[in-house]
Amino acid sequence: MELTMLIGNLRRGRGGGHWEGRRDLRGFTLLELMIVITLVLILASMAVPTFHVAIVRAREAVLRDDLYTLRKLIDEFTIDKQCPPTSLDELVQEGYLRGGIPSDPFTNSNETWRVDIEDVPISPDQATSGIVDVHSGSDEVSLDGTPYSSW
Repeated sequence: MELTMLIGNLRRGRGGGHWEGRRDLRGFTLLELMIVITLVLILASMAVPTFHVAIVRAREAVLRDDLYTLRKLIDEFTIDKQCPPTSLDELVQEGYLRGGIPSDPFTNSNETWRVDIEDVPISPDQATSGIVDVHSGSDEVSLDGTPYSSW
């Protein structure tokens, strides 16, 4: 087969080079590979920041939901028991949080929540001290520029 190709090439005036008849079997050139790699890198450099922002937005959504749930349960506990909880663990012990205290999505810990403790009026002449609000323990700043600890 190779001898037939070599003879055919000689008759057509292509010379007797060994690789000349196999020009269609070669792979990509280095230039073609470099162009493709450059295009892939350009696309990846545009996608990575978008991916990072998507992750931060997802964490912010989880934090917003956790804060809403914790604040709602603190209010329900205060109404049901006629006194505010003294700790977040008390919400778990009394069955208000069945799955335990959620982890702060920015600190990855359930022990970094910051709580606001104030006197809560129970009756016109009586007040009890306890948790009235909860915030993230993170010192990071959100995408809109507000610290997570102020949410």
